Amino acid sequence: MEHIKDAELRDEINYLGNILGDTIRDIAGDEALAIVEDLRRMAWDRRVGVQDAGQRMSERITNLNNAQIQIVLRAFSLFLDLLNLVEDRRRVRVLRDRARHAYPHPHSESIRAAIADLKEAGKSAGEIQSIVDHLHIELVFTAHPTDAKRKSVRSKLTRIRSIMGQLDSALTSEERDDAEVAIRGEIEMLWQTDFIRPWRPTVMQEVGRGLSFKPVLWKEVPKISRELSRGLRENYGEEIQLTRPCVTFGSWIGGDRDGHPGVTSEITRQTLTWLREEAIALQLKRCDGLMGALSLSLSNHSTVSPLESSVAERVQRFPDLELRTSRIPPGEVYRRWLAIIRWRLEQTNQPTVAEAGYQSADEFLNDVELMTSEMNGHPGMKFALEDLTSWQSQIKTFGLNLAKLDVRQNAKVHREVINELLKELGLCEDPETLDETARLNLLADTLETQLLKSSITVSDTVRECLNTFQVLHEASQQFSEAALGMLVISMTAVPSDVLSVLWLWKQTSIDADSCVPPIVPLLETIGDLEHGPAILSGMLEIPAYRETVRKQGNQQVIMLGYSDSTKDGGYLTACWSLFQAQRNLVEVASKFGVELTFFHGRGGSLGRGGGPAARSILSLPRGTFHGSLRLTEQGEVLADRYDDPAIARRHLEQVVWSSLLAASEPASHDANDWHELMDQISQTSFSFYRELLEQQDFVEFFRLATPVSEIEQLPIGSRPSRRIPGGGLSDLRAIPWVFSWTQTRCLLPAWYGMGAALQPLLDEESTRSKLIAMFRDWPFFRALVENAELALAKSDMSIAARYADLATGKPSLEQIATMIDKEFAMSKQAVLQLTGNNGLLDGTPWLKESIRVRNRFIDPLNLIQIELLRRGRRSNLSEEESEELRHLTRLSINGVVAGMRTSG
Repeated sequence: MEHIKDAELRDEINYLGNILGDTIRDIAGDEALAIVEDLRRMAWDRRVGVQDAGQRMSERITNLNNAQIQIVLRAFSLFLDLLNLVEDRRRVRVLRDRARHAYPHPHSESIRAAIADLKEAGKSAGEIQSIVDHLHIELVFTAHPTDAKRKSVRSKLTRIRSIMGQLDSALTSEERDDAEVAIRGEIEMLWQTDFIRPWRPTVMQEVGRGLSFKPVLWKEVPKISRELSRGLRENYGEEIQLTRPCVTFGSWIGGDRDGHPGVTSEITRQTLTWLREEAIALQLKRCDGLMGALSLSLSNHSTVSPLESSVAERVQRFPDLELRTSRIPPGEVYRRWLAIIRWRLEQTNQPTVAEAGYQSADEFLNDVELMTSEMNGHPGMKFALEDLTSWQSQIKTFGLNLAKLDVRQNAKVHREVINELLKELGLCEDPETLDETARLNLLADTLETQLLKSSITVSDTVRECLNTFQVLHEASQQFSEAALGMLVISMTAVPSDVLSVLWLWKQTSIDADSCVPPIVPLLETIGDLEHGPAILSGMLEIPAYRETVRKQGNQQVIMLGYSDSTKDGGYLTACWSLFQAQRNLVEVASKFGVELTFFHGRGGSLGRGGGPAARSILSLPRGTFHGSLRLTEQGEVLADRYDDPAIARRHLEQVVWSSLLAASEPASHDANDWHELMDQISQTSFSFYRELLEQQDFVEFFRLATPVSEIEQLPIGSRPSRRIPGGGLSDLRAIPWVFSWTQTRCLLPAWYGMGAALQPLLDEESTRSKLIAMFRDWPFFRALVENAELALAKSDMSIAARYADLATGKPSLEQIATMIDKEFAMSKQAVLQLTGNNGLLDGTPWLKESIRVRNRFIDPLNLIQIELLRRGRRSNLSEEESEELRHLTRLSINGVVAGMRTSG
């Protein structure tokens, strides 16, 4: 590893790599290790330009049998996992080093730095109060199938990371020996663990996976609130008060039924119950911790404290508390009060919340605040108050339900359900023929009339839809409205799609006065984004819906789909369409006196709207963001961001930092000629991208030159890879689309169309200077280019060409490969002209180095995958041979994911 520039990183990789080598030798034998080492050297030779090294490596791989291939795949995949672990450790060390030097001056991109910058920019206390009043980032966990790593593998890697952390401490020789033995044991077990899940996870297993990150967030969220409070105090004294948590969490897991037959009403019911139980378990644990800590006695005080009076009042009201409190000395009033809180939490965690239980998180919070208020009146309570303040932050953030559960369904399903109900109820004989106006009128006229009877005969689809709404009503009554998130409508096309959901909510209502959860249209395709303003205007012109929005504080949420819009129109056009849609939607909403919050449905990968979250927030159109937004956190992103507490905290910190700065930007317009030029660029890019997708035999090329068929069958998520089984490219979800290209090292979805649109303009002096100014001064354009630059840097067209060789034999297929290769070169040239650098990522050397280091370990995995695809496509394979090759191909996919640190 002498070529790695960071000495500490190099030493750790060498250390773990040597242990892995010893493990391979011990279990698989010297010959197996020799094959691995031989390929490793060939890969290195290829990367440094040794003649014929790549050809020799391909020939060596061709001559390997399946058993040998399996060993090589395991070796390189596991090494890349260990490399990722070491890089994450280095990142944590950097974060801790920054934190140590953060006082008295805040470190860059921190919450305190944002407040200091705003103060320096002349923001008054009143302006900052308005910003923090609006500040609310809701991070929504989804179970999209992009996390290829098994929990069993992840847990072992986590243990290795923990043991490596012990080695950072001053250990005795014996302790160091014990630690190394433990690491060797974990790597030994890893080598013998199946890397691939034997079957798809169930939805409830995915719910559990989402919940596994909550302990980290539980500990880190109070630190974010504390940092914000400190920054405000340092710069504005006590003038500004925080009125609500700046970060909360939502979830789609167990509620996202769009194209997912496994998410049923019963699954949603179980999910809501599980979220409730987990939240109360965390609150009980926190309560127990404080009961153990707060042993102080007030018996020496001459006056009766208000808290003692409250204890007496509660015991009188709930006699069962007499036994609980009598076991605690009378002077230990804080413990007595905590015993009461604990008992009430226990009563809350019943199938039907007892009268003594908390009816809401606010009621629970009031009890904790009563104790805080009491402590404020006594000396010697400084550190105890810190604990209580942290608990209050946890209550405000997680409440009694942990995360709000969204429910998503496709608009087409709602239309079919309502059509059947309209027929069954005798309201319309042929609802399919209704135009939009007639449909709106019919739904509006029957909205407040209870039409559904328990005896109604309907199809299973309709019954399941109605059951889902009934589950939500029951949860709202049992757990409070705080348990419910939003009703998201995918593929929203017309205003009646929104009114349909309101109609179904009203028809299934248990209580006529029950509050309606926010109804959220999801605009996914380029066409939907263009029609979004008309859809919003039509929604708000419906009197009944406008009244619903008024009751919700004139707040409306609109979800924007980054994945499907990018798959539909290409990266550049999708970015511009999303930018324009936000501006146009805000303009429409303002005419109705409504404030919009955008729900950004970003994927983890660059081809699905991914990239640094802070960068994306700072690049939002000015005037469209006032501090409130929602973001999806998907697939492998969850583990990357929330497995390690330090990394989780940094992510949350950067999200809040960027939100504070973005929310403070005045509503201003960028230069009109920039927008006109972007229109031109977008149109060119769109035409060029669509030309590729509409090439003769493009679907055949995609099928042959990528492992999409194998990816569609990966057991990494409970949701099907297609909305319509057996459908064409348009029915393929964005995840396998991006996943497949990423595997080939051709991250086409994140740059194709850039070069064709930008290079001709960069060749003209007048437009070149304008584009360079846009890159320098316009955050949106800069983010667009920098994300594409990263995708280009992670692409390797020499490897991609090997995949393209799988799709030969027709001139049309070879023409497609040529188009892709040329566009990569042109896009790279355009990006370099805009950045002014000689090479991709020259401005981010640590990231460039990371990609450079791991490339030679990914290359053998790609070449093996290509060989496996060739073998798997031979005719006359037995079922046993096909299954063996399928398993090996999945192993290769898993390894490339580890190397690229992304899937789809």
